[in-house]
Amino acid sequence: GALCGAVIVGPRLGRWDPAKQEEFDGHNIPLCVLGTFFLWFGWYGFNPGSTLSMKSQGDGHLAGLVAVNTTLAPCVAGLIVFFLRAKVCPPRLLDVGGFCNGILGGLVSITAGCGFVKPWEAIIIGCIGGFVYQGTSMLLTMLKIDDVVDAVPVHCACGLWGLLAVGFFGNPDEGIGGNGVLHGGNQLGTQVFAAFMIIIWVGPLSTAIMLPLRLVGALRHSDEFQEAGADLMEHSPSKAYSNKQEQTAV
Repeated sequence: GALCGAVIVGPRLGRWDPAKQEEFDGHNIPLCVLGTFFLWFGWYGFNPGSTLSMKSQGDGHLAGLVAVNTTLAPCVAGLIVFFLRAKVCPPRLLDVGGFCNGILGGLVSITAGCGFVKPWEAIIIGCIGGFVYQGTSMLLTMLKIDDVVDAVPVHCACGLWGLLAVGFFGNPDEGIGGNGVLHGGNQLGTQVFAAFMIIIWVGPLSTAIMLPLRLVGALRHSDEFQEAGADLMEHSPSKAYSNKQEQTAV
């Protein structure tokens, strides 16, 4: 859905102009970090909460396992992305925003299998999720697809990886529902089929909804509107924040 939306809406005005790249950087990294922690905290609700009961020792053990996996995978994924952007991928600088998206990619990657894998497997899933996020983010840039918040790398790419990961990991002998091919199971075919069905369901429906809206001009602001900015065109006061740098005479 996010990929369809990004392609149909198209890039923002000047998004791929080399002289204007700084205009598209996030303007408030502290709020980005705070929002990431809000999401991460919420994940502890709907992952462990998906056990749907807490009436027995087994329920508590399962919820605890899910919570541990929901901690390990995003930690590893975030660190992988942070390292790649600092040491490997241009501009090779410390990228806190990328670190936050790496955390979210790890959370998405582990969600499907959080109750069926052991913590060491969650670490591997999160590690691969970090590479999946970074690779997909770079691919979108190469293809000049303007994904404003990197929703496609986080939710589409890492989501698909997490879905497939259930087919690889999870030992049936552990008794927690895993049935991965790496342990002699046969879950992978089911996961591949599920991924295929999700794609053919979500893709056409998203396109059917968003493409007509784009054609009638209801999905994208005009170039003039983008140039002036939504603060000026739609809001009061007309400036939410200022980037003006005060120069002090010496």
